Amino acid sequence: LLRPPAVSPRRHLALSGLWIGAFLIVTVFILYFKDNFVFFFHLLPVFSHYSVFGPLLFVTPTGGWTPRVSNRDQWLQIDLGDRVAITAVATQGGYGSSDWVTSYVLMFSDSGRNWKLYRHEESIAGFPGNANADSVVRHRLRPPMEARHLRFLPSAWNRDGRIGMRVEVYGCPFRSEVIDFDGKSSVLYRFVQSTRSPVKDTISLKFKTTQSDGLLFHRRGRSGDCITLELVKGRLLLFFNSGNAAPSPSGPDGVALGSLLDDQHWHSVLFEHARQLVTLTVDRHSRQFQAQGQLSHMDLDPEISFGGILAPGKSVTFQRKHFDGCLENINFNGEDIIDLAKRHRPQILIRGNASFSCSQPQSVPVTFPSSRSHLVLPGTLAQDGASISFQFRTWNQAGLLLSSWPPHGSTGFLLTLRDGALRLGLALAGAGVGLNDGQWHSVSLTVQRDQLTCDRAGDAAASVLTPCLSRVPASEQSGCLPPGSGSGCEAPLAGFQGCLRLISVNAQEVDLISVQRGVLGNSSGLRIDSCGILDRCSPNRCEHGGRCSQSWTAFHCNCTGTGYTGATCHHPLYEQSCEAYKHRGESSGRYYIDPDGSGPLQPFPAFCNMTDISWTVMQHNGSALTRVKGADQENAHWAAFQYEASLEQLLATIAHAGHCQQLLEFHCRRSRLRDSRDGTPLSWWVGSTQGTRTYRPGSAPEAQMCACGLAGNCADSRDRCNCDCCAWTVWWVTVLSYKEHLPVTRIVVADAARPSSAAAYKLGPLLCQGDRSFWNSASFHTETSYLHFPTLHAELSADVSFFFKTRASSGVFLENLGITDFISLELRSPMEVAFSFDVGNGPCEVTVQAPAPLNDDRWHLVRAERNTKEAWLQVDLLPPGTHAAPEDGHVRLQLNSQLFVGGTATRQRGFLGCIRSLQLNGKTLDLEERAQVTPGVEPGCRGHCSTYKRLCRNGGRCRERPRGFSCDCELSAFSGPFCTQEISALFGAGSSVTYNFHEFYPLSTNSSPHAASFHGDMTLAGEMITFSFQTRQTPSLLLYVDSFYDEYLSVILANNGESHLSVSSAVRVECSVSKPLELETRKNFHTLQTPVCSIFQVSLSSGTEFNAVKSLVLGKILEPGRHVDEDTAQAGARGFSGCLSALQFERAAPLKAALRPGRSGRTSVQGPVTSSECGAGPGGDAAREHTHARAGARLVGSGHEPSRRCGLTVSLAPSPGVVAVSIFVLLCVAAVAVRLYQHRSPYTATEAEGPRKQGSSVAVPRCELGGQDATCGDRQAGF
Repeated sequence: LLRPPAVSPRRHLALSGLWIGAFLIVTVFILYFKDNFVFFFHLLPVFSHYSVFGPLLFVTPTGGWTPRVSNRDQWLQIDLGDRVAITAVATQGGYGSSDWVTSYVLMFSDSGRNWKLYRHEESIAGFPGNANADSVVRHRLRPPMEARHLRFLPSAWNRDGRIGMRVEVYGCPFRSEVIDFDGKSSVLYRFVQSTRSPVKDTISLKFKTTQSDGLLFHRRGRSGDCITLELVKGRLLLFFNSGNAAPSPSGPDGVALGSLLDDQHWHSVLFEHARQLVTLTVDRHSRQFQAQGQLSHMDLDPEISFGGILAPGKSVTFQRKHFDGCLENINFNGEDIIDLAKRHRPQILIRGNASFSCSQPQSVPVTFPSSRSHLVLPGTLAQDGASISFQFRTWNQAGLLLSSWPPHGSTGFLLTLRDGALRLGLALAGAGVGLNDGQWHSVSLTVQRDQLTCDRAGDAAASVLTPCLSRVPASEQSGCLPPGSGSGCEAPLAGFQGCLRLISVNAQEVDLISVQRGVLGNSSGLRIDSCGILDRCSPNRCEHGGRCSQSWTAFHCNCTGTGYTGATCHHPLYEQSCEAYKHRGESSGRYYIDPDGSGPLQPFPAFCNMTDISWTVMQHNGSALTRVKGADQENAHWAAFQYEASLEQLLATIAHAGHCQQLLEFHCRRSRLRDSRDGTPLSWWVGSTQGTRTYRPGSAPEAQMCACGLAGNCADSRDRCNCDCCAWTVWWVTVLSYKEHLPVTRIVVADAARPSSAAAYKLGPLLCQGDRSFWNSASFHTETSYLHFPTLHAELSADVSFFFKTRASSGVFLENLGITDFISLELRSPMEVAFSFDVGNGPCEVTVQAPAPLNDDRWHLVRAERNTKEAWLQVDLLPPGTHAAPEDGHVRLQLNSQLFVGGTATRQRGFLGCIRSLQLNGKTLDLEERAQVTPGVEPGCRGHCSTYKRLCRNGGRCRERPRGFSCDCELSAFSGPFCTQEISALFGAGSSVTYNFHEFYPLSTNSSPHAASFHGDMTLAGEMITFSFQTRQTPSLLLYVDSFYDEYLSVILANNGESHLSVSSAVRVECSVSKPLELETRKNFHTLQTPVCSIFQVSLSSGTEFNAVKSLVLGKILEPGRHVDEDTAQAGARGFSGCLSALQFERAAPLKAALRPGRSGRTSVQGPVTSSECGAGPGGDAAREHTHARAGARLVGSGHEPSRRCGLTVSLAPSPGVVAVSIFVLLCVAAVAVRLYQHRSPYTATEAEGPRKQGSSVAVPRCELGGQDATCGDRQAGF
């Protein structure tokens, strides 16, 4: 690093002498001050320009550069005299003036031609300049650059002044040894074996060329293997190949780095080879991989060829194109190869013409940076015609390359690029394909009389007939031919964006420097003597295998099939654990698990078993019992297990889980586990750490023996396990639960070859329980408290996700600072969350407005991401807010402070509340661990049910737990983690279940009021009774409820398929359906097929209260009373045969109580009643979360009627003077295939007078349901 000496600001940059024109060449004098030096510049006149480009400059006695005209076409050019390593630049404004530059770009060159833009921190936006004339703004160049010529191009300046600059450049001398290859020469380096590095081989060099193909170095192995580094289409390809096969860059051993490396600028290469580990670095971008096979750096020959394949005395079965360009500072394990070649050392063999100076031809390219840029050149049609030729390169699929529109109404033509192919003339003849690949492509056009011919190198010529052209002006511009030209152009075509070079008109190369000076042609918006094309896909900013495509100004990522989404394929589509799926309300099933979120690991499939605690089940290929015979120590039996996930994915899942286990079953007969003589293991298993594990069930890992060995009660006291005994047959099952050793990857058996010896094993799936990170939380109690973590290192992409709940109106969730960069997330108001950051382009902010306050003490999910394309923020499921990144701005987020969670470094605006499951780039921060030692912060959070109680369905109650919550299904007719699994039972003939609402009430018909007085007076007032059934038996008693006062309620399926509801002796309600019921037998129970019933309501007279409820009977009534009607008695005698499911009687679940082991005295069961899944429809739990009466679709019968399961809901609710009885026949409606010709005539049931009860004169209402209308007497029932 060069620092300026202690001199006055006026001497820092001594600009004295005479200069003419808009740019200057500066000769450098270096003054040494001990170990540091600074460049001083003396300006010499070079040449003058036309006033339109660069007028004379004003010179002040104090120095400084100020052009007379301030525009973007001005620059200051400096010649440093030789190539130097430049580490920093500094600028000031004009001394004592209002002239200064607020931003500028920096370009460099070796020869003063073919300039290249320096990308400060990978941005082409340039450097911030000065805010006044006197302050010094210094920028350290990261990375440093080697150059001789520099250009400072002002891009913005003081609005109240003009351009004014004083500059200072810091650097060090640069030693350069070069060798020039002409495309036919090569150099072979042979070294002594003892000089090789014992650890690794290292090759470093720099190269520059104008050719897109050429071999840089080649090295062979003893068995015919080789390593080759080659330039192919402007990219460096490193690959290995076996034997004498030609290396292929598309093979599995190839790796590509870099792009557009044929730009005639220096590019650095570092190759490191340590055994099978290979690292390739090109211009600071690295790739590391394992070489296939056994190709180690120790197996290669002690010779390397550069520039081509040079192998004297050896046959070469494939040829590669020699390198045409310059190599600089070739170094192999510390040896300077070019210096050895200069001194003609015997280790060096040179073939061909290789010189030690770099004199490559220089071409002058021109850049068209925008669609409005254009160049107009004059051209005259000679007697033998006219011709135009040039080379171009671009990323855009379309653009206007060349147009000719002569005066006097002559016909013109267009040469365009459409869909990556050249299109010529009015007929749109095509040539070439994929020409928007960023490579140079040559094009020539020839006009001869009435024929126009376009020829692209490597393709057949395309021609179009046109009238004679008197002039051939070629201008790259946008738009179509003028109206009336007959071109048929429907829409304007955007101008060409890319680079051109070697432009020739009538075989005369155009002098673009003259165009730059304004003496030739006309132009607008061009960058002459520079090709500014950038490969935005190298390195690939699309993560997780996303496919990158690009245009001149931007790149795009295709994330299809990657498992990720977003502008750069950074955001994962899948959850990190089964625990996360569970709390989304998902049921058991197969899911994709992404164990590290947005990290590098890919998602993998696994089965999630959603019990009270979620289990992740990871299968492998060895679940069957495997028998082993004939294995000994020389020919051991090895079994390797392949899981559905990679080892890295499994280890990440295990690390997140609260507990993991794997079942190992082992059988042995005369098959020892250890050699009793020396303790050598004869059978063992291998875990994740690749160590040999021999511990067995009931034993600890460090014991290395079975439980009987620890207890000292093995069959033979000398043995550590019964398997070691020669006369025993042993079978055992163990659960391996040490997470550090899981999963089991291999099992080895080496003692099953002796007579009568054998072994067998079986390995179960890997099971992991819960997710520790999902409930990892901390509570913040004071605004001045915070948790601190290491700096967030996420320069190119950063994502943050967490849950929060609070009652405060504002607070900072997290903050991380840099020198100028920062990132912050905060609750700005009760209804607004803000995501702020700065990566060097100025502060940016993304906000999300919530429709309701977020400080409601419920959990809310926040997800934020910032990448090179955009920033976005989402809160819960609200629409995300986004902010697009500038196309050519700074992209790296550089932070250096600690990460503050729950507060800021200033201890202001701290967050009050809870933060849970905080993840940064897929890694979980352990909030609880830090909270234990931080004042004002407490580990853990309370109050999960306020958010998650909605997941507890069907009457389940949410219960708080220290780490999460659970659903209490005690009073629900359902079970499972969210009370969504129906409790179902199969009833056989004559079976009966009685549920007593008074636990110690004996089974008796005693229903006197006196008895009722001892057991309370339970009255049906607003109770709801729901259940589902499947049967083919008619009549069937579905439900019977009686009281101490001889009142009862019964639900009967009648002979004609009608559902009857009877309440006491006063009322009977019938629901008849619009067509006959279809009955289907399925396994051991029967299903009722019926179309959908309408919902109707019947008002009963007062005085029909249902008081002192005694019991509920399912199936056969064992002790019927004389007070029941004839239909109920007949159905009760037969009972019910089929499936009953999800029976809920207000807050009681009688069927669940009957099936529970060790049932209470409330319930008695007679006959065959067994627990079953008969009520679970094909839709599974997920389909039944919304309603228990939903079932899947199934086609039955020839008429393709849907299979349904009947659901019945009875609601009894009193009102003043009237009791309303609502009967809802809820039938599942699934996907149905109905024939178009199916007859749909309405069915009208015959009215019949219902049975009357003793002493009752109340008429029985009859419900008739036909079509879409339901009538009940004279009442119209609405849907």
